[in-house]
Parts: sequence; structure tokens; C-alpha cells
Amino acid sequence: MDIAWTALALSLKVAAWATALNLLLGIGTGYLLARTRFPGRELLDALLTLPMVMPPTVLGYYLLVLLGRRGTLGIWLQDNFGINLIFTWQGAVIASTVVAFPLVFKPARAAFEAVDGQLEQAARVLGISEMAIFFRVTLPLAWRGILAGVLLGFVRALGEFGATLMVAGSIPGKTQTLSVAVYEAVQAGQDDVANTLVVIISFVCIVVLLSAGRLAPGRVAHKGR
Repeated sequence: MDIAWTALALSLKVAAWATALNLLLGIGTGYLLARTRFPGRELLDALLTLPMVMPPTVLGYYLLVLLGRRGTLGIWLQDNFGINLIFTWQGAVIASTVVAFPLVFKPARAAFEAVDGQLEQAARVLGISEMAIFFRVTLPLAWRGILAGVLLGFVRALGEFGATLMVAGSIPGKTQTLSVAVYEAVQAGQDDVANTLVVIISFVCIVVLLSAGRLAPGRVAHKGR
């Protein structure tokens, strides 16, 4: 049973790092696309949303091409910093970040677009800086939608399998996440281990999804009536 708790701890660590990265990236890109107009904006939106519909194994292949020892970024990291991300938990973080990113980015953009621009304009008239407007006006009004997306991104990162397996592999105690451990247990005929792992990840996902549902804007508005 130690393998279950080890895999759970690693999965939570990977998902937490991936969620933290997506929180920064999702808020930044969501705000950029919600508040600026430029040629190719919708094309950029489509490209950023692509991981949501693309097979995880394809994403894993792209990451291998990019981060592998023969990849452009992989060679640069190895030559300049001695960093190798393939078959490491950091590689699993990158894979989970890419896969879960659209689930954070899309709700963040929608939340920012739902904020009344007149409130921001009123703050500008009062002489408040753009950064202060973001943190004191825009973000407080959009935080529920953003947090709901972050929770969904966390669940997606926690359950990521295809891209993680291709980039990080399945090294027990090092890169074997919970979903990969389930696959390995089923392949090995260890039904008791697989059942335990499935119950654990199902419970965690249900709790997070219920939390995300309570933060949905429609749910909040309905309660207010």
C-alpha cells in the first residue's frame, strides 16, 4: 500500500506545481486577451486552447521533441544549465501544466470579460494606476471564475496520464504519478492496489469538483436571489 501513498504524494506535488504555474500563465494570458485587441487574437486563443482537444499522447510527443536531448530547448538547457527534464518529476510538471492550461486560461478570460469596464474606467479617472486597478478592481471581481478554473486545472493535472507517461515515464517513487500507477497495477494484475488507487483519486477529484461548482458565477448569483 506504500506505493499508493507515494504515488498520491507525487501526484499532489506535480499537480500543485502545475496549478501554480497555470495560475500565473492563465491569469496573464486571460487578462491580455480579454482587455486588448490585436490581429490574430482569436487565432492565439485557439492555439492556447488546443491542449484541451488534442490527444495527450500527441502533446507528449511534441514535448519530447522540444525537451528531449535532441530537441532545441532540451539541448539549450543541457548545454547551458546541465538540466535534463525527461524522466523527471519536473518533466511531469511541464506535461501537466500544458495539458491543464486551457482549463485555467478560458475561465480566467471569461471572468475578466465579465467585469464591467466602466468600473475600471472610473478608477482611471480617479488617477489610480493600471496595476492598482488590476489588483483592487478587476481581480477582486473576477476571482471566483478564476478560482473555479484553477480548481478544474488542478484536477486535470492530478489525473494527467498520456503526456506525463511519455515525458516522465513510470519510475516508482520518482515519476510514477497516481494515474500511471493505476495503469501499471492493472497491467500487473494487482487489482487490490488498482482499486485503492482508483478510490483515492476519485475521492480527491469529487471533492475538488464540488468546490469548483460552488464557486461558479451562476451558482453564486442564484444564491443571491
